Amino acid sequence: MSVAANQAQVFLRLLGGLRPRWRTDHALPRTIQALLGDRSFGSRDRRLYRELIYTTLRHLPWIEPWLDRDAGEVVRRVAWLAADLPATKSFRGEFATGEAPTGDRTALLPAWFRAECPEIFANEELDAQLRRAPLWLRLSGAAAATLKELDDRGYAWERSTLLPNAVRLLDEVDVTQTKAFQNGRIEVQDLGSQLVLESAGLAPGGRWLDACAGAGGKTLQLARLLGPAATIEAHDIRPSALAELQQRAERARARNVRLTSRPSVGDYDGVLVDAPCSGSGTWRRSPHLKWTTTPALIAERAERQHTLLTRFAIGVKPGGRLIYATCSLSLRENEQVVARFLASTPGFEPLAPGKTFGFAPRGEGLRILPARHDTDGFFVAVFRRR
Repeated sequence: MSVAANQAQVFLRLLGGLRPRWRTDHALPRTIQALLGDRSFGSRDRRLYRELIYTTLRHLPWIEPWLDRDAGEVVRRVAWLAADLPATKSFRGEFATGEAPTGDRTALLPAWFRAECPEIFANEELDAQLRRAPLWLRLSGAAAATLKELDDRGYAWERSTLLPNAVRLLDEVDVTQTKAFQNGRIEVQDLGSQLVLESAGLAPGGRWLDACAGAGGKTLQLARLLGPAATIEAHDIRPSALAELQQRAERARARNVRLTSRPSVGDYDGVLVDAPCSGSGTWRRSPHLKWTTTPALIAERAERQHTLLTRFAIGVKPGGRLIYATCSLSLRENEQVVARFLASTPGFEPLAPGKTFGFAPRGEGLRILPARHDTDGFFVAVFRRR
């Protein structure tokens, strides 16, 4: 059996193991990682099969019907649709035969989501939804030395025209092996995520709370934006997330970050509520979420988001700021949560974005769509307590 034929068989076997879960398992990437963790796979094999699997998930309605009818057609279609990478080159050369697959591209998004964000069903935004998401970095200090190391390693990169310390990698590389990463001069953070806080026009200093800190991407960015005179308290209900945040903060030498299990009331100059959400803004990066997210999940998350926003709003002192953010493009999780909060929580007024980065404000917030700057999708709204 040829190498290519063996790769096709392995790929189909991997799909067979994932198929029962890909419309129900929100944590499917962990399963994929476990499957590819088998020692029989080399690093190049892992890159190949990961790209083929994620291509399948990105184009599932064009692939799934063929699984029980024609395995060869599955391989042919995925070979055509996969990104042209060093790891996929020979596979595509062998199997991307005949005509490229075509069809209704809007069918590659859940039809019910059109009511939540019609923009992503057309034109450049639809194109973006069907492409791989890039890897963005945030440089934090010694930028010249960091970029020189990327050059010395032969990594292709380009700097954002919006933020001088945001860099997009053009190669599939492991930045965790760089000295810059190990010394805390690089954080992996999508440009859209970086724009969330950059849009708020924050002044240095003050005492802030990151109420849903997770592993701390925005916590560390907030620490950088506010400067060493500020204090950022990071809170999350998941001890494992805070443990990772602590390691990242130590690596980044972010000495103004503190972990807290009991946020104060009425004492903060600012509170960030980066609320748990459906993740619909990350469908480019996590295409399985297109098929596991449901209207019921959106409704449940929106209710939780309102609860969190209301709960942590009491931590803002008069004159302080409250920032609400999601990595969702859902109307119900974004604009409708904000409208409900303002109607039910007296004493807060919306503030216009300090920067819009070319996006038109929607209602009381800013929706960051992926296509314009090649990012994930986000939403942010800022309030001031009277």
